Amino acid sequence: MKYLVIGAGGTGGSIGAFMTAADKDITVIARGKHLDAIQNNGLRMETTIKGNFTVYPVKACEMKHYNEQPDVIFVCVKGYSLEDTIPFIKRVAHKNTVVIPVLNIYGTGGRMQKLLPDLLVTDGCIYIAAEIKEPGTILQKGDIFRIVYGERNKSESQSVLYEIASDLQDSGITSVLSDDIRRDALQKFAYVSPMAACGAYYDIDAGAAQQKGEVRETFVALMREIEVLAQALGIHFDVDIVETNLYILDTLEPTASTSMQRDLRQGKNSEMDGLIFEVVRLGREYGVKMPVYEMIAEKLGLKA
Repeated sequence: MKYLVIGAGGTGGSIGAFMTAADKDITVIARGKHLDAIQNNGLRMETTIKGNFTVYPVKACEMKHYNEQPDVIFVCVKGYSLEDTIPFIKRVAHKNTVVIPVLNIYGTGGRMQKLLPDLLVTDGCIYIAAEIKEPGTILQKGDIFRIVYGERNKSESQSVLYEIASDLQDSGITSVLSDDIRRDALQKFAYVSPMAACGAYYDIDAGAAQQKGEVRETFVALMREIEVLAQALGIHFDVDIVETNLYILDTLEPTASTSMQRDLRQGKNSEMDGLIFEVVRLGREYGVKMPVYEMIAEKLGLKA
C-alpha cells in the first residue's frame, strides 16, 4: 500500500523512518530546513528501541509538490494546524483512502470526518516520546512506540485496517486495532493532557513527575478528574489509568517533555486550548467538578 505522513516531527518523522527502513512505500510531508536535511542526507533516528540509524533516501516533500494518491494518510500535525491539511487531503485522496489522525487532541477523528465526509476517517493516538533534535534528526526518549486506531462506527470496518496493522508491525511499530477507540483514545489523552498541564504549570520535564511529591500528586489528581469526566461521557476504562500512565511516565527519560511545553518555551503556538482548556469546558458542560484542572487553566489564561 501507498502511505503518506503529514508532518515530520517526532511523531510523523518516526513513522516515516521506521516504515521506510522496512521498505514500505511511504512519503513524508515536511518543510523548511528539516525537509532540506531529509532530502539531502536522509532521516537520522536516535532511539533506544533500535539504536541510532539513518534512513536514506526518504521520500519527502512539501504539500504542494505531492502528486500521488495514497491509500493511507497518517495525520501527525499539531491541533492548531489541522484545518490546513483538509484541502490537501481532499486533493490527493482517492475514494478508498483511509485517514488516521494521531494528534494529541481527543476527538480529532470525528471532527475531521465531518470535513471529509467521503472518506473513512478513524480515530487514533500514538504513544511515543520524540522530538526534532535538529534538522533531519529525530530523538526518541523512551522505548515505547505504539499506534492505536480504529473506526468509531463498527459498520465501517474495512479489511484495509488489518493490512495497516500488519505493515506497522513489520516496521517495528506496535499497532493496536482498537475495538473501542473512544475509550482507548481518551485513555491516551488521560496521560498527555495531565502531563501537559503539569509541565506548563510547574515548568518541569518528566523527571520531576517521576519523583514523589507535589508534581506527581498533581499529575495523579488530574488523571482522576479525567476518569470522572469519562464516566460522564459514558466511557469506562478497562484499566486503572493512574497505574497504567504512571508506568508509562516512569519509563521515559527524565528529560522528556510534552510537545505543548516545548512550544510554549519557544514562544510558538501551542495546543493548550485542546489539551487543557477544552477539558475544563467539558467538565462544566457535563457537570463534573474539576478543581485541579480549573486551577491550572486559570493560571494559564482561560477566561471564566
